[in-house]
Amino acid sequence: MSDHSRAALQQLAVHYTGNKTNGESLVLSNEAIELPDVTSRELLLGFCLDSFKSAPYCSFTSTTGDRELNPLFQFAKAIFGNRDSFFENSRKIATHLYEVSVHPQIKPGDLFITYLSSLEIDGIVTDAIGIYKSENRQPFLKVAAASGRFELKFDDGISLEKVDKGCLIFNTDEQKGYKIMSIDKVSKTGSAQYWNDLFLMLKPADTGFNHTSEIMSITRDFITKAYPKEFEVSRTDQIDLLNRSVSYFRTHDTYEKKSFEEEVLHHPEMIESFRNFNDQHSVKNEMDIADNFSISSQAVNKQARIFKSVLKLDRNFHIYIHGDRNLIEKGEDSGGRKYYKIYYEEES
Repeated sequence: MSDHSRAALQQLAVHYTGNKTNGESLVLSNEAIELPDVTSRELLLGFCLDSFKSAPYCSFTSTTGDRELNPLFQFAKAIFGNRDSFFENSRKIATHLYEVSVHPQIKPGDLFITYLSSLEIDGIVTDAIGIYKSENRQPFLKVAAASGRFELKFDDGISLEKVDKGCLIFNTDEQKGYKIMSIDKVSKTGSAQYWNDLFLMLKPADTGFNHTSEIMSITRDFITKAYPKEFEVSRTDQIDLLNRSVSYFRTHDTYEKKSFEEEVLHHPEMIESFRNFNDQHSVKNEMDIADNFSISSQAVNKQARIFKSVLKLDRNFHIYIHGDRNLIEKGEDSGGRKYYKIYYEEES
């Protein structure tokens, strides 16, 4: 959990990074920006922090797995070790981003780099480095009054309501590659992956949030995609499995592999199939899910939204199944028409 209510903006640098492949420029400022008045500083602080409320934790890695070879890890380490090096390292960060901006579809943009203090994360009050790239300018209208008349002026600028690409690097867990939050709201295409993969070089952090999100995602994919290919299963049984899965994560504080398999999957052949599916996913994505971890309620709420418990019958009916699977029966009449019989006690 993170709390940024006491956070303060301490330093700010702005540079411009174009697309190197397209011959666009890298423009580095010669000095840090003087911090504005209190109101403007509060608006900037909201821009720096508000978009990260539900971002998962990551940490630095590299193509070889050695975080010491990651330039961003070294720049962050230098800044946290010596605040006076902030501006010079902000120039190095902008240069590094420019060097990896080689995909022809990468957009140019303004790069904001900040030093923030008094952020609370998992009960620890610490500092953080914020890096934000704005790739989309928006038009806005200014109304000015002069000599009893009004004038309209048009301009374009950066919206403070959302960050196109950004990350927060917290000064904690240095030995594990720091604790980091990263967002990329512009695109999920290959051209956008340079932010997390080439520029920051991140891997999911070993946290309850990430483990919860990953195992719930694996469970959903297994039930909806893999399981029906291997076994004969009705849609109502699939929905029942999905509901039991969500219920497990909502009613337990800790995930335990054996108890999850017994409570949700029940049958030995299904458990074996799930284990094989999980192993294949781990190899493909180079991520191991711990057998035991604390369940993140935030991750459960986020994942539960995409556990669909809707039974769609032709184009006539949608049945939402949230409870006891035994209260719904499937059948077929003498004329070959399929039907569902639903039992209930009260109508509302």
